[in-house]
Amino acid sequence: MGNRLEGKVAIVTGGGGGIGRGVCRLLAEEGASVIVNDVGGAVDGTGTSTGPADELVSEIKENGGVAVSNYDTIATMEGAGKLVQAAIDNFGRVDILMHVAGILRDRMVFNMTEEEWDAVLSVHLYGAFNTVKQVVPHLIEQRSGRIIIFSSGSGLGNSGQTNYAAAKEGQVGFVRSLSRELAPFNITVNAVYPGGDTRMTGSIPDSALEIRAQRGISSRRTVPTKELWEPRHPDRNAPKAVYLCTDAAENITGEVIG
Repeated sequence: MGNRLEGKVAIVTGGGGGIGRGVCRLLAEEGASVIVNDVGGAVDGTGTSTGPADELVSEIKENGGVAVSNYDTIATMEGAGKLVQAAIDNFGRVDILMHVAGILRDRMVFNMTEEEWDAVLSVHLYGAFNTVKQVVPHLIEQRSGRIIIFSSGSGLGNSGQTNYAAAKEGQVGFVRSLSRELAPFNITVNAVYPGGDTRMTGSIPDSALEIRAQRGISSRRTVPTKELWEPRHPDRNAPKAVYLCTDAAENITGEVIG
């Protein structure tokens, strides 16, 4: 267990599974107290469960770390406010915001409903705004902080993912603008392009091709099937994200880290 983040308090949205789970573990190993935020829903955002957050918190505590569960939705400003307040109530401060939470509602745009569009942007893009809006006053007051938003290379375009792509590329613009606004307060803001096989990413390549095939749309690109991919563990994203929270990364801001 390291100590690069000793005394720091971190909020991780979507912390109960996949990439967020690995991030929470490493933050705790480096000495941070962690708020594990997860509504425990399905990949499409439906349903809730306290299980994912509670299970990880128990694991962190068993390994000597400090963590607290939180189940508030960051898709609303009210929920994001409750999340940030949980950090203040439990630890008296907040130093780090990691926005990892996300859902998928993949569908070709001519079949996509307004609800499917809104659902994805509500978690990814509005979730970023809501949590940042609520946490920034605390970071400005202490004149220090780290904000890391998990975006995606899919923001550059993917069949069947206009909602997801719009949200993810929107996050990049948000990060770059926000980094300029908060630099005078010693607050860094960066985006991370993650990789790895999670429950969210597992079906994307095949599903995109299947949607195109069903509509008689030929693909100009050859996309490898899942069977040809080398398995990638989502925990491999944690080191670069956690590094951005350390003192060694104090001059890195407004960047997209792949």
